[in-house]
Amino acid sequence: MSDDVYILGSGMIRFNKYPEKNIKQMAAEAMGELIADVPVDKKDIEAAWFSNAGWGIYDGQHCIRGQVALAPMGIQGIPITNVENACAGGATALHAAWTAVRAGLYDLVLAIGAEKVFTATERQKMFDGFLSGTDVEFSRAMIEIFQADAKKQAAEAGEGGEEKEGGHSGFMDIYAMGARLHMQVYGTTQEQLAIIASKNRCNGALNPMAQFQKEMSVEEILADKMVAYPLTRAMCAPIGDGAAAAFVCSERALERFPDARPVRIRASVLASGCLPDSGLDTIGRRASRAVYEMAGLGPQDLDVVEVHDATAYGELMQYEELGLCEPGGGGPHAESGATRLGGKQPVNPSGGLECRGHPIGASGLAQIYELVQQLRGDAGPRQVEGARIAMAENGGGFIGLGEAAMGIHIMEKL
Repeated sequence: MSDDVYILGSGMIRFNKYPEKNIKQMAAEAMGELIADVPVDKKDIEAAWFSNAGWGIYDGQHCIRGQVALAPMGIQGIPITNVENACAGGATALHAAWTAVRAGLYDLVLAIGAEKVFTATERQKMFDGFLSGTDVEFSRAMIEIFQADAKKQAAEAGEGGEEKEGGHSGFMDIYAMGARLHMQVYGTTQEQLAIIASKNRCNGALNPMAQFQKEMSVEEILADKMVAYPLTRAMCAPIGDGAAAAFVCSERALERFPDARPVRIRASVLASGCLPDSGLDTIGRRASRAVYEMAGLGPQDLDVVEVHDATAYGELMQYEELGLCEPGGGGPHAESGATRLGGKQPVNPSGGLECRGHPIGASGLAQIYELVQQLRGDAGPRQVEGARIAMAENGGGFIGLGEAAMGIHIMEKL
């Protein structure tokens, strides 16, 4: 067994709406970017993990998605594992790759995620597909209650509580309900959520890989179309397509790539959610405690963090779950400027899911791409000065009152 495992290289395509591209094309483009980063001969890849959530839903491609996507590139014959773990699929693929290398089974492997989410002609099928990342029977019943509560709360706040066109994912109703509860318990405000979203818009404007590259003020975000109170459209991750990939390797394999600029995976943890009566702590607290213990670090040691912000409330919640601030302190933490570029502990310098985009199976690996750039000092105008320790938190689905799956990685500059 080898304790030292590395990200040898990373690559991704810009997340966007690509009606003309299919999964195979986007995966091939991401592989092209990855090999441009580190010139690995495809025949030297010993195993691969392929993350995707929706290919079967919109196109009927179930079961062997990785084999279908990778074979046209010449990646075939090796062990290929298909990963489906809701929005946490990318981190799950990386965790599996890390596990195999750390166990000494392989020296050089691939983690790749690709997703086709933008299906303008089958919008409802797409939203129903999102809901499949929950206990569907439970969620359908609860979402009706959440939507009624959102309208009531919006009316009391003097807001338009109903989206006028296009519909939205049921996940937004779940996040909105969580936000309203947080507001009731801790006094969190809609403006604090807008501060997070505006911060991410500023970061996304600096990121050529982001789907949205335009700044928005707090006022503009508050004035945007309501999705589910208190979440406006600009506080929610957009629909889009994309692919991202990483090579994971052992120390032995590093010797073959003297020009590479790897980063060390200091810790990798995968956890599952739980029902309210389980007696277990929340998934974020359990997973973060485990990853800090493995890394021999604490939240105060992190220089830069990427979190799973499917909504601005999702980011605020993770401030607290990961120990970046005290429970209930997420709103004031955002207001303090600590999470902005130039702040004490920047969060989502990529723009996060809210601006970089959220092609489900690729998002976790896009976080890794961003943090590799940060640790190498290659992030340009969004560079976090002196970044040496980075964390990526990628959550997915809902079970009970929290995420169904979560992968967290801590990485360090060599």
